[in-house]
Amino acid sequence: MSDAATSSWFEDYADDVDDLQVEEYDITAAPNDFNVLTIHSFLESGAVRIPGFQRNYVWDINRASKLIESLILGLPVPQVFLYEVERNKFLVIDGQQRLMSIYYFIKQRFPRKDRRSELRIIFDENGKIPDSVIHDDNYFENFRLKLGESLPNHPNRFKGLAYQTLEGYKTQFELRTIRNVIIKQNSPQGDDSSMYEVFNRLNTGGVNLKPQEIRTSMYHSDFYEMLYHSNSAPKWRRLLGNQDPDLHMKDVEVLLRGFALLIDGANYAPSMVKFLNQFSRKARGHNSEQNGYLARLMESFLEACSDLSENAFLNKKSGRFNVALYEAAFVAACKTPFAEKRTLNGKIESDRLNALEGNKEFLDAMLEGTTQTKNVRARLNCASQVLGQF
Repeated sequence: MSDAATSSWFEDYADDVDDLQVEEYDITAAPNDFNVLTIHSFLESGAVRIPGFQRNYVWDINRASKLIESLILGLPVPQVFLYEVERNKFLVIDGQQRLMSIYYFIKQRFPRKDRRSELRIIFDENGKIPDSVIHDDNYFENFRLKLGESLPNHPNRFKGLAYQTLEGYKTQFELRTIRNVIIKQNSPQGDDSSMYEVFNRLNTGGVNLKPQEIRTSMYHSDFYEMLYHSNSAPKWRRLLGNQDPDLHMKDVEVLLRGFALLIDGANYAPSMVKFLNQFSRKARGHNSEQNGYLARLMESFLEACSDLSENAFLNKKSGRFNVALYEAAFVAACKTPFAEKRTLNGKIESDRLNALEGNKEFLDAMLEGTTQTKNVRARLNCASQVLGQF
């Protein structure tokens, strides 16, 4: 088991080291020179998105002003890396600070430092920052270039200018280009697994990314909104033995794994990362009726667990949440109700759950090759036999 798993609140057989073996990829990296106006329109339309796991905007107005000055003067600026998720849809890998500085300058507003975390949430929810927020002085101040003197007694000619007051330099600024390298995975098809390597190796923010953090940005959907809602349910937090949401979204991943194995377990093949990516992509096609049913199914499962102790899914020795036990119990309990499109009847008995946790066949399927198809299915089958039907 990985150090990350053993030092946290959970124990997981599908550890990061085994699951994220680096494969050989066919990747296209195409350079494109987009001008400033095009970049702004991409951000405004949502064609270019900044993933939720990336850090907040951290530049101060002095540094942002220097970037704008460099563009006006035609000085070179570092290139931006974008990942092509689908046609005309891109995620920023590296270059968030530069792109947002341009965005804010054209909006003629600069974010107040103490409100940036809130603005990040607003940006994620709307795909952009609504004009009503842009013009709210509680969140923004006017963006006028703040530049020092190049020489003593020689004021910078751009100092104090805003986007609309650049006059003759406005068109010059708008048509300046920035090199954007667009990265696209050609093969293997259908798993987007290169996304993890691209983000981890090119992102200069130094963010140590976990699979679910990236998955959340790539496959955001109404199904994922349902997962977020379920993740905040008090009964779910009680079973986890952890009241606070996980910073790397491991708790959301645990929910995802339960649903993925329930709905698409017949198609499971390692690795778990690839399987969850593929399922998340499919789940974007769920309609509101499907998502509503899955939410009710989850609620009924939590109700079926209501008589269990709060440490029912915690490892008896380590006190950490046992992911394998949970996903096996969830799939076993929900299998028949899901097939019949109903919710659970009855309660999960603590004696049966304890029997499953100590079952030799169940434990043997966790000792070696834990993510192999035969072992995943062995654990699920064992859980069905021990827990019974609901």
